[in-house]
Amino acid sequence: MNGKILTLQQIYREGKETLERAGIAEAGLDAWYLLEYVTGISRASYYGDPGRVVTEEDLCRYRECIEKRAGHIPLQHITGEQEFMGLSFRVNDQVLIPRQDTETLVEEALKYAMPGMRVLDLCTGSGCILISLLHFCPGLTGVGSDISAEALKMARTNGQRLHVEDRAQWLCGDLFEKVTGAFDLIVSNPPYIRSAEIEELQEEVRLYDPRIALDGAEDGLLFYRRIIEESKSYLKNGGRLLFEIGCDQGRDVAELLENAGYTEVSVKKDLAGLDRVAAGRLQ
Repeated sequence: MNGKILTLQQIYREGKETLERAGIAEAGLDAWYLLEYVTGISRASYYGDPGRVVTEEDLCRYRECIEKRAGHIPLQHITGEQEFMGLSFRVNDQVLIPRQDTETLVEEALKYAMPGMRVLDLCTGSGCILISLLHFCPGLTGVGSDISAEALKMARTNGQRLHVEDRAQWLCGDLFEKVTGAFDLIVSNPPYIRSAEIEELQEEVRLYDPRIALDGAEDGLLFYRRIIEESKSYLKNGGRLLFEIGCDQGRDVAELLENAGYTEVSVKKDLAGLDRVAAGRLQ
């Protein structure tokens, strides 16, 4: 530290200013999360003693983390964690970072989930959707399918950490490729960004989320079409299919469901009032 003693308050301010100069939207919040991650400090402890001296090791680690975040590396890739549905999930650059928007899909699926049912999660990624369903509905069993073997490693890790590994199976394949049997529920957050729009996304998303988890082809609807058509061979009569959708895709996905013979088709809005979940029931 070159003889200079720095406190928690001083390095937090330094981190926040560095992130502000780098154009990070929530600079203060991210600087705090990284301070908490490096030092283990709680907000109560921080405000109780903001003048606490920081060790040289923590100072170096904090500055390294701040520099990574200033380079627009996602916060979650630095800490290796993301909260979803009140649960802590491990993440890396092989999986889509779980987002609050997707909690709407889980909440809708939980309305229909019951012990003894079987659920299939397509494009499972980190496993956050399936694992959350299993966590909040004891007695539910499920399968997570993803084309990425690396993503499935993270899903398995999360299943073990959150103690649902005995009720979850993970399959590596293209959508239904390795799937067998029938399900009461099928859920999916598939790639749905239009190919031409990917370059317009935030740098954190465009450069660090796996493109394979984003790209929904020219109109963003490729995977909805495939899943809707193939799902009828895997859903039980009366079973339900639920998707996360882009905010401007509600009508299109609802029409795809209706044209495929699904009934009780609905579009659910998220907390921001945007279309977020499309669902239908197989007769």
